[in-house]
Amino acid sequence: MPQATALATAPAPPAARTRGTGSEFSPLLRLVRSQALLDHRPGWYARDIAVTLLGFAAVAGALLLTGPAWWSVLLAVPLALFSARAAFVAHDAGHAQITADRRAGRAIQLVHANLLLGMSREWWNDKHNRHHAHPNHLDKDPDVAADILVFAEHQTAGRTGLRGFLTRHQALLFFPLTTLEGLALKLYGVQALLAKDGPYRTRRERLTEAALLVLHFTGYAALLLTALTPAQALVFALVHQMLFGLHLGLAFAPNHKGMERPDEHEDGDSWGHLRRQVLTSRNIRGGALTDWFLGGLNYQVEHHLFPSMPRPHLRLAQPAVRAHCRALGIPYTETGFVDSYRQALGHLHEVGATLREEHAGRPE
Repeated sequence: MPQATALATAPAPPAARTRGTGSEFSPLLRLVRSQALLDHRPGWYARDIAVTLLGFAAVAGALLLTGPAWWSVLLAVPLALFSARAAFVAHDAGHAQITADRRAGRAIQLVHANLLLGMSREWWNDKHNRHHAHPNHLDKDPDVAADILVFAEHQTAGRTGLRGFLTRHQALLFFPLTTLEGLALKLYGVQALLAKDGPYRTRRERLTEAALLVLHFTGYAALLLTALTPAQALVFALVHQMLFGLHLGLAFAPNHKGMERPDEHEDGDSWGHLRRQVLTSRNIRGGALTDWFLGGLNYQVEHHLFPSMPRPHLRLAQPAVRAHCRALGIPYTETGFVDSYRQALGHLHEVGATLREEHAGRPE
């Protein structure tokens, strides 16, 4: 586990880890509630959403006004940034951070996830909620299941060919692979819609999401092919999706990789909410620019402790969370922007070490 900040030097003893949510988390929850940090901020989100929607409209208008020109591909850069903003809004709506009204929250998430990004709302919610319930648990958290990347040495067993190559070099290839994340989110959502055992509870829900995805794909293609030549449209789409995926990767990569894994501890399944979320999460220090660029996910500890807390309140809750962890002797991990990626990539590199040793001397 990477070193925590100076708030604590070592994990609390196993006996303390088994204490329940009521004894450790409840006092913190009461304090946060007394400070109104769980209250919604509709005005703040209204401004954020308005800027995002205006950004999409501005990029679309600029494309149509400039017409087919290769320099128009540069507009894919701001579009990728606004796409990431839409993803952060969709994420927050899924956690009920924006409003307590379920219908309104669902509508906001459908617009930002399905319509603007081509990503299935319900597929994302199902996957992300399981992650929040059991962060960094290899058997329960879908975000650390063995796939293109692996997160524990035993997950490398039997990986040969392309998968073996990716695992041996996963730290080096991590950021190039994140450029595919935007496309992967679309693909997984479509697969979930077509699957008989998908997460959709009703036929109407499935049809609504499908209709919005069709609108996204047809609208996106129509805009690019109207404004650009087919070759320019293809390059624009590739640059947009790759930068969007990279931005998401930068926001999500350092949050849990290399942190404690409950499945590694005999008492891991009995950890209360506080320890389960704090020990598995890593914060990133920074100012307003970091908060904006990472969509508040740099306060990963606070977000996991209070998933419905509005994004602008996360930084306000940090001092109370940090002090509470210090009082209990629970390591509170916070590091710099660059160092967070060094730790995450270092963990991925370490996981692939055995496979690299086994492959040493053999041709790629």
